[in-house]
Amino acid sequence: MMIHSPPLGRLINANVGLIMIMSPSNIAIGKIVLEYVRSQPECGTNFIAFGWPFGGGQRILWRMITNSPLHLTLLVVAAYLLGAVPNGLLIARLKGINLQQVGSGNIGATNVFRCVGKGWGILAFVLDAVKGFVPAFALPLLVDSAPGWLGLACGVTAVAGHNWPVWLKFKGGKGVSTSAGMLLGIAPAAVGIGFLVFAVTVVLTRWVSLGSILAAIAVPVAHVALHGTDNRLLTGALIVMGVLVIWKHRTNIRRLLNGTEPRIVGQK
Repeated sequence: MMIHSPPLGRLINANVGLIMIMSPSNIAIGKIVLEYVRSQPECGTNFIAFGWPFGGGQRILWRMITNSPLHLTLLVVAAYLLGAVPNGLLIARLKGINLQQVGSGNIGATNVFRCVGKGWGILAFVLDAVKGFVPAFALPLLVDSAPGWLGLACGVTAVAGHNWPVWLKFKGGKGVSTSAGMLLGIAPAAVGIGFLVFAVTVVLTRWVSLGSILAAIAVPVAHVALHGTDNRLLTGALIVMGVLVIWKHRTNIRRLLNGTEPRIVGQK
């Protein structure tokens, strides 16, 4: 039988997978290629298929990474390196500002907000959140039969990368944005409540630090209230991360107590 179809758009075979992009009219060819690749010992047996639900879209098939100790370790290391990308510092440099020498000297979104501008601060917050969300949510999707702890491990190491980036002699941010993105991937309901606490606090007091501290308390409390403590690993991780966020804000707490903590303003 002859299959009339435009050629495959692209075929990439790498050490950890295979990516194939084709048009919907290539479904028949795709099935043949998929069965062939599955029959090859070095290619494994598992693929993920993504596609647009609309006519004219494309379909992507790729092989999952095996859950070998080496591959899992590499993913955790990749999560750390992604978390270590200093988005706030890079954004400030685009504006000719050395973020480590202005304001609080911190490379996080709050200092960008204060010293570079509101829009740039929001951008830094979003980018820092993304580098927490992707390791926690997306990286485990690439793994064949991923262990349940992988998303949490990748998310935590991404936060560690933000807090202690190898590129900056392990002097990084406070982990609020990255923790929020990471938790959005594994505990979205609790994060939603935490974000509400943060937003209300900041609007009422103009103190980002206070909002961050209260959100760090609210997230584990909300998770336990919603889901109980059946998942002790996740519950423990939320508590530890909350304590870490509060500890990273210890200088802010001292300034809040003596009345010298700066409030955010929206003039830029």
